[in-house]
Amino acid sequence: MFAEAGAKIFRIDSAQIRRHQIREAAAILRSGGVVIYPTETFYALGAVPVISKAVERIYEIKGRDTAKALPLIASDLQAVFGAAAQWPDPADRLARIFWPGPLSLIIPASTSLSSALHAATGKIAVRVSSHPVARLLARACGGLIVSTSANMAGGKAPRSPGGIDAGLLAAVDALLDGGNLPGGFPSTIVDVSVYPAVVTRGGKIGPKEILRVLAGMRPDRLE
Repeated sequence: MFAEAGAKIFRIDSAQIRRHQIREAAAILRSGGVVIYPTETFYALGAVPVISKAVERIYEIKGRDTAKALPLIASDLQAVFGAAAQWPDPADRLARIFWPGPLSLIIPASTSLSSALHAATGKIAVRVSSHPVARLLARACGGLIVSTSANMAGGKAPRSPGGIDAGLLAAVDALLDGGNLPGGFPSTIVDVSVYPAVVTRGGKIGPKEILRVLAGMRPDRLE
């Protein structure tokens, strides 16, 4: 669709965001487009999760196995509730401590979400990002956007626009260039759809911090 004319570049300053840039990028997404945008860790590929063709494009662009679910970023906790069939107590405890931030929670998925999005698992990973561009973009798209790393399957997640694969960049409709990002560890993923909750991917938030919160204690970093 849009990518035939090449990706539109928005150079965006997270400390002084121009709202019209967010509106323009959101309009592309709401029209079924795919956009690369900054998060608190790496650059992500985004689409509106209820637009099936856009979700399919994400899989095609990345060369991602359709058996692997796509995670989401939410604008706020209320938007997360829209993606959740249930909201377990462990999810509430972790969200109140670590959101906004690099923690993705695997929760039972709402039936309103496409099965292609969660690979027919009935579960979806979601987080409220601490990056203002990611949150504003999600809000402008109804509260939720897809958030998978902007790299080809098996490739390295990019922390700068220069690190984005040229072929992948040519296949998307827009890039929100927020400069260099922190990179480092990805978001931590915790499955709270099971009991006890399980850390399925280590990341910026350590397992010990997660376990302390689940045990009703404050994490070390907040003491």
